[in-house]
Amino acid sequence: MNTDLSIEQDKFQTGGVTIVSTAHAVHDTYTAFLPALLPVLIQKFALTNTSAGLLSVSLQIPSLLQPFIGHLADRTNLRLMIIFTPAITGSAMSLLSIAPNYGFLVFLLVLAGLSSASLHAVGPVLSGTLAGQKLGRGMSFWMVGGELGRALGPLIVVTAIGYLTLEGLPWLMMAGVLTSIFLYGKLRSITTQPLNNGVTIPWKTALQTMQKVMVPLAILIFSRSMMIVTLTTFMPTFLTSEGSSLWVAGASLSILEAAGVIGAFLAGSLSDQFGRRRMLVISFIATPLFMFLFLQTKGALQIPLLILLGFFSISITPVFMAIVLENFPDNRSFANGIYMAFNFVLMAVATLLVGSLADLINLRFTFTLSAGLILCGLPFIHLLPKSSKK
Repeated sequence: MNTDLSIEQDKFQTGGVTIVSTAHAVHDTYTAFLPALLPVLIQKFALTNTSAGLLSVSLQIPSLLQPFIGHLADRTNLRLMIIFTPAITGSAMSLLSIAPNYGFLVFLLVLAGLSSASLHAVGPVLSGTLAGQKLGRGMSFWMVGGELGRALGPLIVVTAIGYLTLEGLPWLMMAGVLTSIFLYGKLRSITTQPLNNGVTIPWKTALQTMQKVMVPLAILIFSRSMMIVTLTTFMPTFLTSEGSSLWVAGASLSILEAAGVIGAFLAGSLSDQFGRRRMLVISFIATPLFMFLFLQTKGALQIPLLILLGFFSISITPVFMAIVLENFPDNRSFANGIYMAFNFVLMAVATLLVGSLADLINLRFTFTLSAGLILCGLPFIHLLPKSSKK
């Protein structure tokens, strides 16, 4: 591969898509530290589940800026936002362990959230551009990077605590810094702007045309949001409350995310062939089924169910993203920014709901409720447009 990358319209550039996915992987490795660190932070600062949930919200709330970042990326080359985010997020997340108080924890998480918002507004669109006509496959590559990061992150941080102690975790930021240096050398000729000869639809007009896709999409996101929060944020806390060790709880999250890697890799490409809506229906039926079964088991029997949960619940994200990108080719970054803002804000609301319900009742009841809610989204899948045929 050349020293740096360039855009070739309609051609799937495996090397370029892989580099962008690698940036996503390193970045999301760091953001995945938080769920595994929550039991430690809860004990260190005597937090309630609601206060712990607010930490996750602090990481997510900057995503409100993603439509603005995306709108700017359609008109200005924002490749630096992709290049520097691993270093910024890595530094902020690695310093959580030595934060002196709750307020500083929130500051670090907001900083990491701003960095994350920049990457997730621009990165998927660049990956889609490098994927040419294979949008589903491009989004699968993008999501595989993120899921690899979220699978490795909990294991890395709980293992690092064992060897480095909490005070030694800041050393972990070096991987993010080195990744940003690598990306600076590879992405010098890349642009985040769409390949549409400079033609962009005004944002007000774009918003009006997006309603037919974004409204049912937002409903679908919310119907599955509590499920995703319970799985990816509160799973270690749930398992430790049921008697598991911190290492086992972190490893369980990694098992879940590792299965999501396989699901994410397959789902986007399969949706190119068999249709986006069909893949959504499969996920929305299988995910709650396996959650109900998971809650009825203990110990080693939960491992295969964690694998199935990760495979069917996480795999559907690249399908959502492909739907957004293929329906709005002239404002891809703006549309992706709106989708990501919806996604993260609704996840933040779901995080608060899960934390509050866990405090009022317990996590087991909250997990059960989240499984039932996802079934409510099934009727809205058919309001989405059918996949375009290339």
